[in-house]
Amino acid sequence: MTWGFLTSHARALLCIAADPGVRLREIAAALDVTERAAFGVIKDLVDAGYVVKERDGRRNRYHIRTEAALPETLLRQRTVGHLLALLDETTVTARANTGI
Repeated sequence: MTWGFLTSHARALLCIAADPGVRLREIAAALDVTERAAFGVIKDLVDAGYVVKERDGRRNRYHIRTEAALPETLLRQRTVGHLLALLDETTVTARANTGI
């Protein structure tokens, strides 16, 4: 498939949510892009205030600002946390198992 419903930025957020210590190489592989392109996606998220990047020795750790509003005009009343809760596999599985 040449397109998908989620942008690279949303998919990168999901990678970080699953593992705040995820390596750039792993993000690039999950997005099926080069490490340079993945770096650009992470930089966009950091610059926009959705992700905080911290050095942890030789590695980076990421923190998602779940309270940040989504950038789309129609979705501004929703936050990054709302999006992650909707898309998080654990949450989806729990909802399916409880009939929610």
